[in-house]
Amino acid sequence: MFFPYRFDHKYIGLWWPLGARDGVDGVTVTNELFTACFGRSRLETPITNVTEAHVTHDYQWWKAVGMRLSFADDGLTFGTSTHGGVCVHFDEKVHRVIGFKDHSALTVTVDDLEGLVHAIDAARGSRSR
Repeated sequence: MFFPYRFDHKYIGLWWPLGARDGVDGVTVTNELFTACFGRSRLETPITNVTEAHVTHDYQWWKAVGMRLSFADDGLTFGTSTHGGVCVHFDEKVHRVIGFKDHSALTVTVDDLEGLVHAIDAARGSRSR
């Protein structure tokens, strides 16, 4: 299943220069892989490496929009709006996309937050059978 990002065009200056495009970029979940594409950047890991996914809200634009690292940990954000996101946690850290450390989590601002969480849970569940 493909989950496109929710693009807020008032922040176009923060995501457009990175190559992120409305209708093209987003998150794909299969029974085998979790893949997030953000312009020229991509994070991919086996679905078995995903341990949890949950919805988060109350974003401030300067912390949520663009491609950025967390100040609190080694998490990464692929952000296109402030409406909310899904924070996806990994068992084994995923090879770094930016920065100097591998990533233990990724936050993505997809349009269908609950749908992405349910798709991840379903894919993880199908792998454990």
